[in-house]
Amino acid sequence: MDRSITWDDGAIVAVDQRALPHDYRTLRITTTDQLIEAIQELAIRGAPALGVAGALGVALIARTTPDRRTATGQAERLAEARPTAVNLARGVRGALGLLDRGPDAVLAHALDLLADDERINREASARAADLVLRLCDRRPLRLLTHCNTGRLATVAWGTALGTVRTLAEAGHVGEVLAGETRPLLQGARLTTWELAEAGIPYRLCVDSAGPFAIGSGLVDCVLVGADRVAANGDVANKIGTYALAVAAARQQIPFIVVAPESTVDESTPDGARIVIEERGADEVTSCLGLPTATPGSAVYNPAFDVTPAELVTAVVTETRVLS
Repeated sequence: MDRSITWDDGAIVAVDQRALPHDYRTLRITTTDQLIEAIQELAIRGAPALGVAGALGVALIARTTPDRRTATGQAERLAEARPTAVNLARGVRGALGLLDRGPDAVLAHALDLLADDERINREASARAADLVLRLCDRRPLRLLTHCNTGRLATVAWGTALGTVRTLAEAGHVGEVLAGETRPLLQGARLTTWELAEAGIPYRLCVDSAGPFAIGSGLVDCVLVGADRVAANGDVANKIGTYALAVAAARQQIPFIVVAPESTVDESTPDGARIVIEERGADEVTSCLGLPTATPGSAVYNPAFDVTPAELVTAVVTETRVLS
């Protein structure tokens, strides 16, 4: 399956990202509840992919739920499945606005979003790669990335990891440090899988060692994605991003965010207004089903953090560079 998510004969088909890297399997989703569960359990994840999933979810609702009020209620539940990523709600509400035109119109809109994803990501990656080459003198480049921002997080190609692929194809990448990344070790499981698949040299980096690697001069540029970019340039991304940005600023190396225009949210004035999802304690107090913490331990488990705009060198989209 070349795409992480697609539409097939009345169903959403998606790569089950919980199973990687040891097992490559797909999910066939035919109900709203199945889609919400897949999103909340991170079987489907990544801001651009969530936007497409939201639109396809409304197409599914439109085909199976003729009552407008019921359909709208299901769509709103879907939009709220993960509150931090603006793409999910934007994908749902864009498709929901076409509900009165009938199921075919909703599906056509969702399929347009799906088809356009790779073009958008390749254009953003090319723009970001050009910026990296302008800002970084050293060759080959030593890059650090966080979470998973490749083809698994999008429909195809990727954003920050798409930029790494663009640079690697031109022969400019010496090594990538990939952060482990909570929740569910998305960097360790997914980014390493994609880097290995692409033949790009990498090392898996302990999350808490990322800032030290930057401070030790092992990194020329940090490339990350985003789940929401506020109007003032504050960036919400996977937990651990803020510390990398602080270290990059201290070391005076570029910290570049690569994301589609759909992730830029002008209606959110600043990062303080972004709702940060908190996940269950069991993701921290156990590993592979085995308890690792003192029983009854209280847990602080935010899935995202906010990096202030002044620590961001640039946000790069398919159409512009926001400095």
